[in-house]
Amino acid sequence: MKSKGQCLCGSVTLKVEYASNEVAACHCSMCRNWSGGPMLAIDCADSVEISGESHVVRYQSSDWAERGFCGKCGTHLFYFLVPNNQYHLPVGLLNSGDNHKLTHQIFIDEKPEYYEFKNETQNMTGAEVFAHFESGE
Repeated sequence: MKSKGQCLCGSVTLKVEYASNEVAACHCSMCRNWSGGPMLAIDCADSVEISGESHVVRYQSSDWAERGFCGKCGTHLFYFLVPNNQYHLPVGLLNSGDNHKLTHQIFIDEKPEYYEFKNETQNMTGAEVFAHFESGE
């Protein structure tokens, strides 16, 4: 599936291709701090084409990841997993319609009690997420 997205001011546009309509919710404290709530993202692997790269600010939020945002309007553009060359884009950024499905939640052990998703999903704790990436699956 192909889709496009852009920041609020239009300085940065993204063209992406993704294999699945599955959306993940990340409840880690860093994502919640960054976005004000859980990050709802779609895995775009390495198929992201960015126009307006000069406006993209990349913040290295850990040894393994960068978070990108528009330096002009502040729109969150992506979470980039450096070792895997893998982009995760906020699903709301994409003009891809309403055909997505929330299928999994990560860092479920960090999710605060004040919200709950009704969807039945696969859930992983932070330790399970790190073990998954270390195993190379």
